[in-house]
Amino acid sequence: MNTLSRHLIRTTAPLSKRLLPSHIGSIAPYHATSSPSSPDWHGTTIVCVRKNGRVCMMGDGMVSMGSVIVKPNAKKIRRIYPKTLGGTKLRVDSDGDAPAKEEDENEGTIVGFAGTTADAFTLLERLEGKLDEYPGQLARSCVELAKGWRTDKYLRRLEASLIVADKKATFEITGNGDVLESHDGVLGVGSGSSFAIAAARAQMDNPDLSAEDVARKAMQIASEMCIYTNDNFTMESLAMEEDKTTDETTDT
Repeated sequence: MNTLSRHLIRTTAPLSKRLLPSHIGSIAPYHATSSPSSPDWHGTTIVCVRKNGRVCMMGDGMVSMGSVIVKPNAKKIRRIYPKTLGGTKLRVDSDGDAPAKEEDENEGTIVGFAGTTADAFTLLERLEGKLDEYPGQLARSCVELAKGWRTDKYLRRLEASLIVADKKATFEITGNGDVLESHDGVLGVGSGSSFAIAAARAQMDNPDLSAEDVARKAMQIASEMCIYTNDNFTMESLAMEEDKTTDETTDT
């Protein structure tokens, strides 16, 4: 028997025969814990509802790592304002977030994110750049972001999902290169999105409920069913753009 054959016999022998009895007790047990450098971040539900001339996006505030709640009041909804409104520079408050004039509150693009926070903010910066490059063209901006997200080696590793809405449409953007538009006025992402979407769709036929009411009820149901979702909600809304085609048809 040559050396290679003897080596194969030794390595394919049962583990109990290859280890001495004194060594068996020294084998360290394996624990399936996540690496500290890449914690498992949960805790997001984002839902967007378009109804009765309003667009409402709402999200919870929980961020958890494993079984520990890290933060209960995170803000996962952002509003991106254009650099100019009506040819004039947009004036904002001292905090740089809220518009200075009440009539500007219905301007801009609403964005909600689910996933790793750093990755989501990286995507938000890229989306803001695309919106500046293609002003007033949300669909094209989302497609261009999805193309870069899918093909760029750096962006491809980002773990997040976005919901983007303006006066005209709502889109979901994923790292797979998908740009999905809502067909019934409801979109959602995150760990409890299935519950929120189902609850919102069940209430869309109720004429007494506004977009804000539907989104709030949907999020409340999601928070009661998803362990990674709480009832500390953040909301952004704006007015939908009127359908001029429908108005012209009605006038004729």
